[in-house]
Amino acid sequence: MTYPPPPGGWHDPAWSGQPSGPPADPTLPIGGQPVPTQPGPVDPYAPVDPYGAGQQPAPTTAYALPGYPAPGHPGYGYAPPQKTNGLAIAALVLSLIGLTSCITAPIGAILGHMAQKQIRVTGEGGEGMAKAAIIVGWILTALLVLVILFYAAAIIFAITQSDNTSY
Repeated sequence: MTYPPPPGGWHDPAWSGQPSGPPADPTLPIGGQPVPTQPGPVDPYAPVDPYGAGQQPAPTTAYALPGYPAPGHPGYGYAPPQKTNGLAIAALVLSLIGLTSCITAPIGAILGHMAQKQIRVTGEGGEGMAKAAIIVGWILTALLVLVILFYAAAIIFAITQSDNTSY
């Protein structure tokens, strides 16, 4: 069996058209040579075998399944927790206090809007708290306005009814 000449139109005088040596093993990588194993990173937290005198486990091969990282690949690392915006916390607290004292609910809603703007600019955490403060604050403010309108209507109705009575 002969192989075609190499591309580019040049001829290698050392190449006779026949592969030299024994046929390649199909289980080995291309080229027929085994790949040397490389030691993986040493894990300082790995348990030490008391009978192995602190020997590390055998190194793994450099190949991995397709779609997976090679053995010994470092993880993604630790991301520190995000700092929560203080204005968002204050807004939520004031909005929730508005359940008992309705005057703080609109203040909490306004602070929630200010906290959302700060969070967009600084990238801090607490977006959910600011949104909750806005929702709770405006709902309680609307309920407060409805209660005030109801009491005002009741007072006006009582005054107009008392004038119509005769003695």
